Amino acid sequence: MKLIRKGKVKEVYDIGENLLFVFTDQISVFDKVIPSLVPDKGESLARTSEYWFDQATKLGISNHLLEFKNKREMVVKKFEIIEGRASPDKRNYLVPLEFIMRYYVAGSLLDRIEKGKTKFQDLGFKNPPKHGDKIPEPLFEMTTKFEKTDRLLDLAEAKQIGGLSDDDVNNIRETITKMDSKINTEAHSRGLIHADGKKEFALDSERAPVLVDTFGTADEDRFWEKEDYERDRTLVERSKEFVRQYYRRIGYYQNLVDARSKGAVEPAIPPLPNDILSDTSSLYRKLYERITGQVW
Repeated sequence: MKLIRKGKVKEVYDIGENLLFVFTDQISVFDKVIPSLVPDKGESLARTSEYWFDQATKLGISNHLLEFKNKREMVVKKFEIIEGRASPDKRNYLVPLEFIMRYYVAGSLLDRIEKGKTKFQDLGFKNPPKHGDKIPEPLFEMTTKFEKTDRLLDLAEAKQIGGLSDDDVNNIRETITKMDSKINTEAHSRGLIHADGKKEFALDSERAPVLVDTFGTADEDRFWEKEDYERDRTLVERSKEFVRQYYRRIGYYQNLVDARSKGAVEPAIPPLPNDILSDTSSLYRKLYERITGQVW
């Protein structure tokens, strides 16, 4: 067993014909790994991911999960990893992109709208939207995966980097729509709103999309309390956004953005204080139950 990649939240091992994912208790925000471990986080993400892969299989969606064990480990299909640009005739490879579907205005989309980088008219709004406004039509976006900081791409560049045709992009988008329909319905039934989410894909020997990595968790997706939202539009976060907001409150996020915009040395991210760490651990355990309907 050989460690081939140590990511922000999981370790990937080569075990011969397949790969082994081991989910850690590390946590990252803004492409920074926080120097704090969150108890039970890895188990929560692994079990939540396993639940959604099981649902994907029931929906007839091809995915890479082969075996789930020890509550935080996954044996998955192996695909070639290409960190540069993929060729349009490539097969059995991990598409070097991240795919995001947004249903509400939040996160980096809100930042882009406020800075004028994304025109609200292009999203179907007649007036500037507020945080939490539902987008008239779901917004499908693609970003880089292997660059130091995720970068939003237009369709042409995304196709070039990913080695994708228009049909490939449409097939991936249709797969996300099908999977998210299930996630949105289940979240709604458990008192949650699924605001947005990120997914990753491989293309198999027939260049058909295969759902890989993890998704539908508190790390990849954004969930809000449905009752609070419907009562008075209060946004009660039930995702890793809870941690992002902490770093926004203490001013770290703005300092990081300023440094990146100037090409300066990025400030080190400080550890989480004990009370935030405890609340975050509890959040991940409870979110496993809320998102999946299962008991911890």
